[in-house]
Amino acid sequence: MPPAIEHLQVAGNGIKLHLATCGNGPLVIMLHGFPGLWYTWRRQLPVLAEAGYRAVAMDLRGYGRSERPTDVAAYDSQTQVADVLAVMDHFTEPRAIVVGQDFGARLAWNVCARAPRRVTAAVIFGVPYDFNRAGREPGGASLELSGLDDLPPSRQFASVAEEHFFHMHYFQDIGPAEAELNPRARDLLLRLYWALSAEGSLLDWRNYPSAGTGYLDVLAEPAMPLPWAWFSEEDLEYLVGEYCSAGPDLTFTGGFNAYRVLDINWRISKGYRNVEVPAPVLYIMGEEDPVGQMMPAAAYEHMRRLVPNLWGEHFIEGAGHFVMQERPAPVNQLMLDFLAEFGRN
Repeated sequence: MPPAIEHLQVAGNGIKLHLATCGNGPLVIMLHGFPGLWYTWRRQLPVLAEAGYRAVAMDLRGYGRSERPTDVAAYDSQTQVADVLAVMDHFTEPRAIVVGQDFGARLAWNVCARAPRRVTAAVIFGVPYDFNRAGREPGGASLELSGLDDLPPSRQFASVAEEHFFHMHYFQDIGPAEAELNPRARDLLLRLYWALSAEGSLLDWRNYPSAGTGYLDVLAEPAMPLPWAWFSEEDLEYLVGEYCSAGPDLTFTGGFNAYRVLDINWRISKGYRNVEVPAPVLYIMGEEDPVGQMMPAAAYEHMRRLVPNLWGEHFIEGAGHFVMQERPAPVNQLMLDFLAEFGRN
């Protein structure tokens, strides 16, 4: 039988955080994005445990069984880095391997750059470094996903929204997204997991005007019913239950605030311009990830310059945004091979 997953509530950095843990050994902390939870890593936790690691998947603040502050500033990048360091402290570990996807990838990069002595190695899914800063020179990043040094992200998102619907703009104002999406959590999660998958079409939002358009308007119904090869009805119901567990007003607090805090993070990150990441890093992305389709080549060139110990960039065939769920076998093998070399230093 695979190792059992234990669930813990840990107090640290002034907040209660939910952790799913499995195994013993060098600490691996896994960080999800939106619309994820600790559950994003359900196919990696037992594999890492069997390989001799203590695998820990967090519900980030604002998600699942972790506390959900309502103040946008409570989600800034420095605070979230401190959350991860608090988890290391809970296990009395001076260093850890950090693994992140989507917003969790941005957080993992921040831990690597801002607390380098506490990182043994990192595995990053789908977001090149230092894309989280969202404030570099023209031509160095996709303007749909970030701002320029003299233009905060929210203003750039508004510019994009003049051309077509853009969810990163839609989420900026408190109210409209909550009113539309909190009562329809199941619809959002089902459609978004499909749209972000290898079979989906997230970027269809470019075909819709901003005026009078909600997020569900641009997310197509899945082309096939559940179960899919990688995602079941039980998976969906678990996610819906966890997101809705804090009450109807807080369903997607963590996700919405991840977008709303980007201007604050843009200001913070100016203090970390061109900081190198010294840790060994494995980069993985699904070939069909729509985020990758918006990513310019310059973003990868920038990462290669500032991550001297980049072990490899791997693009997994037949996978979208949730590559660790859609194609767990090649992902797990890449992680195990990388950690066998760098994960016990």
